[in-house]
Amino acid sequence: MARESLKKLWVMPMLALGSVAFVVTAGLYTLDHYASGTQGTPFGQYLEFSAESVSNSIGVLSSIIAAVLGIIITVISIVVQLSATRYTPAVTEMFFRDRTNMLIMALYVVGCVMGFWIAFGVNDNWVPRYSLLAMLSMATIGFLLMAPYFAYVFRLLSPHTIVSRIESNARRAAIGDSDGIPSGDTEKRQGTVLAMSEQLTDIAVNSVLQKDKIIAIACVDALRDLSISYLRRKKELDPGWFDVTRTIKHNPDFGSMASDSVLDLERTRTWMEFKILRQYQSIYTEALGSMRHLNYVVAINTRLIAEQALKTKNMEALALAVKFFNTYLRATLNENDVRTAYTILNQYRLLAEAVLKADQCDLALSIVAHMKYYAHLSYDKKLGFVTETVAYDVAAICEVAHEIKSKVESGLLKLLLEVDPTTSEGDVQEASLRGVRKAQLKLATYYLEAGAESLAKLVWDDMRSEDVSRMRSILDELLAIESKDFWEVSDRGGNFDYLEPSRKEQLKVFFGWFREVSGAMKTIDFDGAPAPGPNT
Repeated sequence: MARESLKKLWVMPMLALGSVAFVVTAGLYTLDHYASGTQGTPFGQYLEFSAESVSNSIGVLSSIIAAVLGIIITVISIVVQLSATRYTPAVTEMFFRDRTNMLIMALYVVGCVMGFWIAFGVNDNWVPRYSLLAMLSMATIGFLLMAPYFAYVFRLLSPHTIVSRIESNARRAAIGDSDGIPSGDTEKRQGTVLAMSEQLTDIAVNSVLQKDKIIAIACVDALRDLSISYLRRKKELDPGWFDVTRTIKHNPDFGSMASDSVLDLERTRTWMEFKILRQYQSIYTEALGSMRHLNYVVAINTRLIAEQALKTKNMEALALAVKFFNTYLRATLNENDVRTAYTILNQYRLLAEAVLKADQCDLALSIVAHMKYYAHLSYDKKLGFVTETVAYDVAAICEVAHEIKSKVESGLLKLLLEVDPTTSEGDVQEASLRGVRKAQLKLATYYLEAGAESLAKLVWDDMRSEDVSRMRSILDELLAIESKDFWEVSDRGGNFDYLEPSRKEQLKVFFGWFREVSGAMKTIDFDGAPAPGPNT
């Protein structure tokens, strides 16, 4: 890949430009040679250097090289400064640490120095032909390099390249490359990782302010790639890497924490995961209300990091990711951002399902308990749709628990039945309660279809004293939905209230239980129409 890039970026443009210049110059020189009737060959005539003319020409050529160097420095300075201002000051350091830049600059400086040295070496009796040809060759290469070098610089300073290089530097400092784990000063490597992750965050935040979604997402993805690569090789690292050194303690993200919390990060060996997720939190908070798509990407990538931690059995990092999911939800609800909460909960649900399938039952139960808490918080803030979304997501988790025969299935169902508060105040909260009941009813139809009547009975028992008019209207609404797709564009795609025909049949079974007991609920018939009675 590197060889192909070298050929495409440098060799081919230089060969093309050099070939055109050589053919045109050689052709015209040869035409002039024979048209003037000069004896000998054109090449031999070309090498008949005159000491006086060569001395003047070398000075002019040296000045031209210096002028080209000045143009390059001027253009590059402007481009570097603009990139550093827009993205991160680290661009300047990155530019001067790049070997290619230093080699190109050295080529022009050496060409200038050679020019005036050779100029003073020419006298009336002798011309240093080899030195002169070497200088001509260097000047030619320098001129031919201009176009591909400008292309290289613009490519080097493109935002995607900057992000990629920062991520690569951080990864090499943390886990090395394919040749093995890096050695050297551990504290210095830790400082590099801290600095690089903060630079990615700076670029992302600046991109949010400038509404540059593509660059912001690239930074978020780079932090994800760094985390996943790190988790894959974490067990190979030296124990000293996980020590919370002075460099880490003095970092603002750690310096503001309680000392016990920092010690916990050292004990659980999760300071680097915490740092990256902390950067996600900063980006997430900055994007709230202004760039929802970035919030979604942060949530998706946090889930992917958590799933990698689950895959590598890094339970401490997994628990940390769950904490940050809760932090995202808290920040979102504080801003009353229902749409973002709707999408973040989808990723949280997917994580809970992955944890459940990995037989991490206690953690799955804990995640659902957190979801229930935020459902109640949303209900109190009159964000009824969030409460409803939690109910549907927890119901989906309960279905997964039944499919895999999880030992915490009953505990998950209990939490779902506790999602709905007992009272409603106003239309918003009434709609929220109705949505929760629909989610519970959908789960009951799943249980009945799966032959788990005892679990469906638990749902029914929770509803047996429910208001009859509410239950009748909920039943009518569920039976009326015919399309599984929502009629607007939605990130989830599906309609919460849709039931397959086979599960609609189970609704009749479920509501038939109400007719077997006394009370107003017995007035609901199997098909949802009121049965004959005093309340009809």
